[in-house]
Amino acid sequence: QVQLVESGGGLVQPGGSLRLSCAASGSIFSINFMGWYRQAPGKQRELVAAITSGGSTNYADSVRGRFTISRDGAKNTVYLQMNSLKPEDTAVYYCNVRLKLLLLAPLRDYWGQGTQVTVSS
Repeated sequence: QVQLVESGGGLVQPGGSLRLSCAASGSIFSINFMGWYRQAPGKQRELVAAITSGGSTNYADSVRGRFTISRDGAKNTVYLQMNSLKPEDTAVYYCNVRLKLLLLAPLRDYWGQGTQVTVSS
């Protein structure tokens, strides 16, 4: 079994910063992809940022230059540093990890429980 544990959400004023963390644990053979999605009320879930096992990153246009995704391979942990936060960044943020449980097993997606980020004065 694989578990993803997220932390770091909360309430912050516009212009402030938060750092999200997501740690994957369990019988993991390899991790291919780690990413952060968000879903605001009444909106579809969207990709915020992603990082591959090789270190390539991808960002939504709305967060590029403000958010930074990184990972610690030894800890199977992905981080999202969020700076210059705006009210429109308010959403539930979900961690997504694509991994293999065994060498010849297919890639599988796992999701964190979600953490609320609220940007408001």
